[in-house]
This record gives sequence, structure tokens and C-alpha cells, in this order.
Amino acid sequence: MSMTDINIPAGFVRNAVGHLVPIDQVREQDKLRDQVAIGLSQEAKALSLALKNFKKKALGDVADLISIAGERYGVQMGGKKGNVTIATYDGKFKVVRSYADRLAFTEEMEVAKVLVYDCIKAWSKGADNHLMAIVDRVFSPNRNGQIKTSDVLDLLRLEIDDAGWKSAMQAVRDSILVSGSSVYIRVYERINGTDEYRAIPLDLAAV
Repeated sequence: MSMTDINIPAGFVRNAVGHLVPIDQVREQDKLRDQVAIGLSQEAKALSLALKNFKKKALGDVADLISIAGERYGVQMGGKKGNVTIATYDGKFKVVRSYADRLAFTEEMEVAKVLVYDCIKAWSKGADNHLMAIVDRVFSPNRNGQIKTSDVLDLLRLEIDDAGWKSAMQAVRDSILVSGSSVYIRVYERINGTDEYRAIPLDLAAV
């Protein structure tokens, strides 16, 4: 119920399905819920923008540091990308810039799926429940209809001495398509009195 929409006549609000509703017909609980949702959403957008700006600044600072190091030694760095770790002088903090390939899967994944399930059927009771759970998870697309890359990689790590399985895993490998790369900035803080580092969480799920 945004009060700033200039297309809404005075004294009305728009509901979720687009209907105009007189504001005096809106329950107080609905108004309160609306206020809380709007407030949190606006704060979330501000935080998202701050994270975007932080990432942009961090990538720029790391690139500048590499460039300065290159100039000092007479090396032209150009646009080279790579994983880099920089740390504070006292070792309390470190910042990691890393690149990772974005993976997609071609139609060959459907062939791999058939081969994998053929193996399971051939083994019958010899296939343990753990393996069945992994296979089911790999070939169960998410809500966007996508297969999760990490699940596929978990499947490829399984060491099974079977010709059919190896053929299936080759089909899985052949289905992997590198569609680009993503760059990440991660910041770590040393745990007091140890050589271990703990990531400073920059996403809601980790805090």
C-alpha cells in the first residue's frame, strides 16, 4: 500500500491484485503489516546497494594494488584476472579476490541421467541408500528448472569401479559447459591466538 504512487486517487490504496481499495476499509493490522514490510524492504534495498558498492570498491582497490606492484617491477599487468589474497601487516585480516567458472549443462546431461539410472537398475540391491540419495538430488532440478552445479560435482567425485558408471560420468563431464566466470570478494578475520581465519559474513544466511 504505497502512499507515493501518483496513479492512485487520494483516499485509496492498491491491493496485491491491483484493485483500488478505500483506505478506510483497510484493517489496522493490514496497515501495520504493510508498514513493517515497506520499512524492511527499503532497508534491504539500501543494504544491497551498499554491498554492491563495497564489491565494486574492493575489486578496484585490489586491481590498483596489483597495478602498483606491476609498475614497481616494470611489469605491465594488463587485464589479467586471477585469484589474489591480500592481508594486513599484522595478519589480523585478509581479503581474497577469486574467480570461478559459471557452469551450465548441455542436452548430454539427459543422456548421462539415463546411463546413471541404468547403472542403479543393474546393481539392484547393491546400490546403497546414500548413493541413491545423491543421484536423486543431482537429477532433481530446482524451482528454476536448473540442476545444481555442486551436486553434479559431488557425483563426479564418487570413485566407483564399474565400466557403466565410468561411461555415465564421462557423459556428465561432456555435458558441462563453461558459460562464463564470476568474481568474488571474501574478507576473513584471524581467530585470536590461532592461525585460523573466520570469514566475515556478507550474506543474511550466514549471520
